[in-house]
Amino acid sequence: MATTSISKKINPSLSWITDLNVFAVNRLPAHSDHLYYESRHEAHASSTMKMRHNLNGNWKFYHSKNPQNRPGNFYEIDFDCLGWGDINVPGHIQLQGYGKPQYVNTMYPWDGHNDIRPPEVPKNHNPVGSYVKYFQVPDNMKKKPVYISFQGVESAFYVWLNGEFVGYSEDSFTPAEFDLTPYLADGENKLAVEVYQFSTGSWLEDQDFWRFSGIFRDVYLYTAPEIHVYDLHVRAELDDSYTKGRLHADMKFLSSVPDGATAVAKLYDREGYIVGSTNQTIGGMNQSITIELDKPNLWSAENPYLYKLLIDIYNESGALVEIIPQKVGFRRFELIDKIMRINGERIVFKGVNRHEFNCRSGRSITKEDMLWDIKTLKQNNINAVRTSHYPNQSYWYELCDEYGVYVIDEMNLESHGSWQKMGAVEPSWNVPGNMQEWQDIVMDRAISMYERDKNHPSILIWSCGNESYAGEVIFNVSKYFKAVDPSRLVHYEGVFHNRAYDETSDMESRMYAKPVDIEKYLNDHPEKPYISCEYMHAMGNSLGGMYKYTDLEDIYPMYQGGFIWDFIDQSLMKKDRYGQEFLAYGGDFGDRPTDYGFCTNGIVYANRVLSPKMQEVKFLYQNIKLVPTRDGVTIHNKNLFISTEEYELEYTLLLEGKEIFRSSLYVDVPPNSSQQIKYGFPVGIVNEAGEYCIQTSFKLKEKNVWAEAGHEVAFGQFVFDEDKSMVKKVISPKETLRVVNGDVNIGVHGKDFTIMFSKQVGSLTSINYAGKEMIEQPPSPLFWRAQTDNDKGFKQSFHSGCWLTASIARNCVGIELDYQNDNVKVGFTYKLSISSDIKVKLTYTVFPDGSLSVKSVYSGAENLPQMPMFAVTFKVSADYNQVEMYAKGPEENYSDRAKGARLGIYKAAVTHDKGYVVPQESGNRTDVRWAKLTNTNGQGIKIASATNPLECNFSPYTALELENAAHHYELPNVHYTVVTVAGKQMGVGGDDSWGAPVYDEHLLQSNEEMEFEFIISRI
Repeated sequence: MATTSISKKINPSLSWITDLNVFAVNRLPAHSDHLYYESRHEAHASSTMKMRHNLNGNWKFYHSKNPQNRPGNFYEIDFDCLGWGDINVPGHIQLQGYGKPQYVNTMYPWDGHNDIRPPEVPKNHNPVGSYVKYFQVPDNMKKKPVYISFQGVESAFYVWLNGEFVGYSEDSFTPAEFDLTPYLADGENKLAVEVYQFSTGSWLEDQDFWRFSGIFRDVYLYTAPEIHVYDLHVRAELDDSYTKGRLHADMKFLSSVPDGATAVAKLYDREGYIVGSTNQTIGGMNQSITIELDKPNLWSAENPYLYKLLIDIYNESGALVEIIPQKVGFRRFELIDKIMRINGERIVFKGVNRHEFNCRSGRSITKEDMLWDIKTLKQNNINAVRTSHYPNQSYWYELCDEYGVYVIDEMNLESHGSWQKMGAVEPSWNVPGNMQEWQDIVMDRAISMYERDKNHPSILIWSCGNESYAGEVIFNVSKYFKAVDPSRLVHYEGVFHNRAYDETSDMESRMYAKPVDIEKYLNDHPEKPYISCEYMHAMGNSLGGMYKYTDLEDIYPMYQGGFIWDFIDQSLMKKDRYGQEFLAYGGDFGDRPTDYGFCTNGIVYANRVLSPKMQEVKFLYQNIKLVPTRDGVTIHNKNLFISTEEYELEYTLLLEGKEIFRSSLYVDVPPNSSQQIKYGFPVGIVNEAGEYCIQTSFKLKEKNVWAEAGHEVAFGQFVFDEDKSMVKKVISPKETLRVVNGDVNIGVHGKDFTIMFSKQVGSLTSINYAGKEMIEQPPSPLFWRAQTDNDKGFKQSFHSGCWLTASIARNCVGIELDYQNDNVKVGFTYKLSISSDIKVKLTYTVFPDGSLSVKSVYSGAENLPQMPMFAVTFKVSADYNQVEMYAKGPEENYSDRAKGARLGIYKAAVTHDKGYVVPQESGNRTDVRWAKLTNTNGQGIKIASATNPLECNFSPYTALELENAAHHYELPNVHYTVVTVAGKQMGVGGDDSWGAPVYDEHLLQSNEEMEFEFIISRI
């Protein structure tokens, strides 16, 4: 059984951590992750395996900063470690009070500290964790072979039992298992594990993530019955018509099976009926069984139909000794006419890249974390995951099988820092490249992933790793996958940088290619289908322009979707100096080198709260497209295999944001088809002038495993106006305005209100309604927003920093006062230091009812960069912190991220989104018709568009306060509500976060004249 690169009897050596030829000493061969039981009751109940004994929990622990200071003989039986500290397994060393976490992206974590090259590792800074666990062998394991499984240890470790060396392993993300039987003692046993943070394998684990170490996945003992299937390989195959299934199950036994033993296999459908079976004599070390099935239900993400294969193993005496329950999904994934197809239909991956992550425990995540993740994927129309960039826990694949999520399973390989430095491709010492001395250690990782995961129907594609350039070593990995598993395709993006190894990947896969570049590829007679293995870098306030990618799905058959980077923020919970928790990023732990906030790229915040970006993802990833008009809705069911029968079509009519009619009906639209449906609105219901909105949605009829009944899976809306000119305007009684044109101030007085302007300040300074002052800081033109992460990556402050200056420095060069019969106009003209050609004029018009029109006009100027925002901002008291808004929502939205927003009336408190780990622009709403800002008593002001809809933001902080804070705890105490009313602000972008601009149609060009107008009135 043992596959070792060094003899079992050799003494362990510290040199192994830098020896390319030593990565598995006495480690058992990789095998499938199937479960097995001793009794039929256990198997049917899917209970915890009694042949496993969990070693998770508290271990004794000693931390050493380098190998020279480690307690070298701690594994000896007589070594007293009871005075050591404690550590929890599974868990990272650095998150339990020992050492510190470090975040780096592409560079190696020792860059700048150690001048080394592969396969060397730092000598003076290679933290070592010495673990000790005392245990007794459970009664049911005595007199049986006993093995130990480490599901994940980072990055290299040695194992001793009762003072005897057991084995050594590298590869942080696949199981390492050892035979403990020869070393066990009666009574108490001492298990000792020595974990090194850095090893040869660290050169292959340069993923964009926090650098941790330790035993971070489960550890357990296990035993086996007298006849044991050590490895099971299940292949559920379909014929060319997809109507006939053949189930093959290859079994490898732990030891030779005695004559007379038998295997009985039964295949059960979802309802528990037997649909196929076989009964045969077994013998030797290998055995295969086959079950034929006519018209099997097919597995897909839309309908993840799983059969249950139950294999009973009987010994030569006829006694049942082992039961293996294995979930089986019949599906066929293949390339046909250069297009990837599942069960014959073209697939579109609506995917995300997903790290295993928890803000408190790092990559040591729980089943509850995974359940939350899988349900969140399904609830938001995400149908695919790339396991970036390492194999995940086995339970994750079980969930993907059960819930229906397509998987690109990626092996634990990334050597980014060996070939790309500060963005430049420089592969002079790239590993593994063409260096054959790296072949075995790399191939070991591929084999370990394949052997463990091969039975999961959700896995459609094997990935040869990530961002490791290209060469013979990775090409040989691809050939291995294709040889052992022709039922799946092989992915590798790195050939984009070296086309000599193009055959490595079955698909063209690129990272952060712009839509225009993707179209260029697709229009150039390509030989391979295209996917974006990473796109829409969702760092901070991002994901603008995503629709430009999803629009390609319907234009180019060979465009087959992509995977957003990424699913969850990698930020860690930490306490500031005052004991308050906050989400921390790179550098916050004193870690250097670091890539700071580049770890916050999720559409889910690290505390597992959905970010506003998810609103756009859910809409653009819809499998059902609803296109309503005034009379009806066209339903495009783009599901490949399921109709709309599981859903209820709901349609709602709103007038000026208020619901006036709602109804629902059942519509069964077949997959891959369209249908038009007429509404059942009552005759004459549209009988008033105003703005109407028809909202349509599909909602689940019944609860399922991932959502409650009523959960919305698809949405579409249509807005139209009834002619307002037909309505007679109500003329309010004329009130008298009294104007005082003083030496310094202009006062406009009316019934129960005073509005004051200052010639000295050059602005409106007071809106006083019934003795309540609404202006705490005068309105001023605003051309700058707090930079988003994408803005910083684009170097917005360098390109457009003059608009920051313009926002804080201006000169009022003209004041106009105009008395009319029924209004008073006060105008302020400003010049800006950034250009003598620019003029901005704010004109305030006061009406007898106390309402105030604010009109901002920008003249335009040549030779100036694009403008981030054209707005007016002012402060009111923080007592006014309740907002009701008729706009697009419910989540924040921007001009390039508003497809998933819907027009309606929304209420919220004025808060700042602390989910974006670095403070930045957030909370904007587009298409604002009106907004009410009130205190808890309902008193305040209303802001309404006078002409075109506005963009509005209500925040406790100014753009400049946000701009100057690197963490939320650096922001001041809240004293104000900052009101920002914009004619327009630029989009947030999102193609990448290191230089990609916002698309032209979502920019404000400085040479164009612009104006907008809004009205402030009392409530």
